[in-house]
Amino acid sequence: MKASCLKKRLWLIYGMLTLATATWGSAFIAGKFAVQSFEPATVAFLRFLGAAILLFPLMWIMEKDRKRPNLKDHGLFALLGLTGIALYNICFFLATKHAPVIKSSLFIASNPVLIVLLSGLFLKEKITKNHIIGMAVALTGVVFIITDGHLLKLFQYGFEPIDFVLLGAVVSWAIYSVVGKVVLKKFSSVESTTYAVAYGTLFLLPFASAETSWMDIQQASMTTWTAIAHMSIFVTVVSFVMYYNGIKEVGAAKASIFINVMPVSAVIMATVFLGETFTMAHGIGAAFVLTGVYIGTNAKMFKKRMHKQSMKNETA
Repeated sequence: MKASCLKKRLWLIYGMLTLATATWGSAFIAGKFAVQSFEPATVAFLRFLGAAILLFPLMWIMEKDRKRPNLKDHGLFALLGLTGIALYNICFFLATKHAPVIKSSLFIASNPVLIVLLSGLFLKEKITKNHIIGMAVALTGVVFIITDGHLLKLFQYGFEPIDFVLLGAVVSWAIYSVVGKVVLKKFSSVESTTYAVAYGTLFLLPFASAETSWMDIQQASMTTWTAIAHMSIFVTVVSFVMYYNGIKEVGAAKASIFINVMPVSAVIMATVFLGETFTMAHGIGAAFVLTGVYIGTNAKMFKKRMHKQSMKNETA
């Protein structure tokens, strides 16, 4: 009975991680609309300012017995805000505006690889065969999706300055995920997200102030504000809390595999909202991604097969 409850809880966590990373896919769509009125740092600032306004009351209601952060804790929260909120989002929105979708999607999809490596190196998380195979299968699916089945497209893009921006996004998010695991040993997912967003918003303020005027804010369209509101509420508040809770429960390495769901949801949403065509390659890629996530999260999969094989060898 106890094992059954634990299994149900685990699948609930996996469901939350899937929903969280699928929601992040909508940021590609919302970002396309938002950067039409504002520069990247301003979009990021407004997104997280809105999120902070929602998160602090949420934290006060949900975490009545919360711990008081000390100086070291504030340093870690500031690092989270700098990496996962400020730097990642400036790089993300710059890429949304200036880089080809194929190239930016591929860079972002490589996130799990770096997270797994850093988790093993700094958090001493066990990197299993399932993690490696699951990541490889899921990444294959992502490449299939973003190239529409034409893998040679990957070689059409030479090295460009925007590649440093994309690399910055990948490194920033990997550090955010790994440091987040350390913070979650003491604070809840709501507290961690709230403080990280608060610091990230402060870091973004000077950039937003320098590139945006009051007239720009007044002239922004309703579509832009709707896109920013969506990113504040769903992409940030709801999804970040779910993702952090997933890291706390299953570890940064395993949780990172679900990031591969993001390009799948982005393609589906682009089909629905932007009128892009959903092709056979997209379907094949999505199947690879889901298979990779299943392999990466099913720790007993290969153990069972190896055990059955050894039993056969013994009886032969």
